[in-house]
Amino acid sequence: MNSIFLRIYGGMLAVLVLVALLGVLTVHLVNEVRSDQYRERLARGTFSLMADNLRDMTPVERRRSTVIWGRLLGIPLAVQPLQSQPLDSGARSRLLGGQVVVKLTGPHAARVYSMVSAKEGAVLVGEIQQISEQLARATVFLLADELVRYPLAEQPARLAQLKEDKRFGFDLHLVRLEDAKLDDDQRRRVEEGDTVMALGKGGDSIHVFSGVVGTPWVLEIGPLYQMNPYPPELLVLIGVLGLSLIGLIVYLLVRQLEQRLQVLERTATRIASGRLDSRVPAGGADSVGRLAAAFNAMAEHLQSSLGIQREMVRAVSHELRTPVARLRFGLEMIGDAETEAARRKYMEGMDSDIQDLDKLLDEMLTYARLEQGSPALDFQMVDLDALVDQVIAELAPLHGHIRVERGQRQPAEDGSTLVEAEPRYLHRALQNLVTNALRHAETRVRLSYRIGPRRCRLDVEDDGPGVPVSARERLFRPFLRLDDSRTRASGGHGLGLSIVRRIIYWHGGRALIGDSESLGGAHFSLVWPRLQPSVEASEE
Repeated sequence: MNSIFLRIYGGMLAVLVLVALLGVLTVHLVNEVRSDQYRERLARGTFSLMADNLRDMTPVERRRSTVIWGRLLGIPLAVQPLQSQPLDSGARSRLLGGQVVVKLTGPHAARVYSMVSAKEGAVLVGEIQQISEQLARATVFLLADELVRYPLAEQPARLAQLKEDKRFGFDLHLVRLEDAKLDDDQRRRVEEGDTVMALGKGGDSIHVFSGVVGTPWVLEIGPLYQMNPYPPELLVLIGVLGLSLIGLIVYLLVRQLEQRLQVLERTATRIASGRLDSRVPAGGADSVGRLAAAFNAMAEHLQSSLGIQREMVRAVSHELRTPVARLRFGLEMIGDAETEAARRKYMEGMDSDIQDLDKLLDEMLTYARLEQGSPALDFQMVDLDALVDQVIAELAPLHGHIRVERGQRQPAEDGSTLVEAEPRYLHRALQNLVTNALRHAETRVRLSYRIGPRRCRLDVEDDGPGVPVSARERLFRPFLRLDDSRTRASGGHGLGLSIVRRIIYWHGGRALIGDSESLGGAHFSLVWPRLQPSVEASEE
């Protein structure tokens, strides 16, 4: 099961099978409810009519009437106490609410309940063996008995009123014999007093016809429709079609997703084999599209990091070659020196070379720590004004011919000069900027700062030759020298500005290069948040 499509499709298949089983059970329960409602709708009007006739009778009259009706209709009838009936609370509530309750006692048999008197707790109970036929005969008998009590002209209106009051579950009509939809044989049987059942159009319904004695009317009941339960096979068919359709849709969706992931996998394999320039085709704003963008960014960073490492190895080997050669030359010259002064001169040169190597190693280790993920930064409140004075005091004496001056100093609105920073690294960044400015300045270097409500800024300017616009971004790359000369008077190893950029990056800021409007040389700026996000969140 390595295919995403098979996993998703298999999961959906399991869900659909479960839904199909639940659907079959639901169809069965729905069919039972529909059957109960169908039977109650057929029996409602007839038994309500009988219960209404029994309501105003005495117990003796009720027994006599139920016996007579039972013999004529072929339905055992009795008025019994409600409490003695085997009914649940729901059925009892429906009876007290005026509804008719039907409980099956066999495949075609049922016991029908209708409330006679809620006050007395009396209920009419009828045992029906053939629900359709016996109910039809009982309905015809009761309606005919009720209609003959009214004048001929009022009988249709009375029938309509009974239909509305007793809520019969089927239509009732009084029609003349010649207008009834019967054949000759059926009309003859109706004239003889028989009850006739006729199929409706299409054969899906039944009409019951019976003549009303002493009137020209024929009582028509129906159409009566057979209750057709929902077949479980229909649900199975719908499930199979639904599964096929869902499978097709899932395949079309997941197939594209799987193809894009395969492209991502192949690209990762090519990068692992050394082809670092391989990239995933970008596109889409979905999860896979975002994954592809993140993968490309990772590949770019990996390629850039490996490129920097190669460049660093090449540059370090080049940087080490000169001082090591000078040390070897110094050792040879010490052996050949004839005087103590000559030996001391060569030893001082060797000590200078060793200091140069130590400084190179220190810068390499610092850059490596800053380049390999987030370093452990201990952010503290730093007095920016004091930091500027400290760096000037440390570096100004080393270049006596260059004047290091204080420029514009703009504290915060409350007069504070405190900012959030890592003291050691911020000191190193400012020191590297000033050192770089001293290498290239002719007579002046200026330090300024400005503290705003949310961000702060440090500026270092010089009156040197400046930095060409085309080279400003490359200047922050490690071991880069614009003149690419190993004998330039300014010296340095090309790591100072790279360290500055990494330090300010981990402070959440950025390093900028421009032209000094007042001094005419280079203008370096460090911009970072006055308070780090964690501090701001805790204060809020």
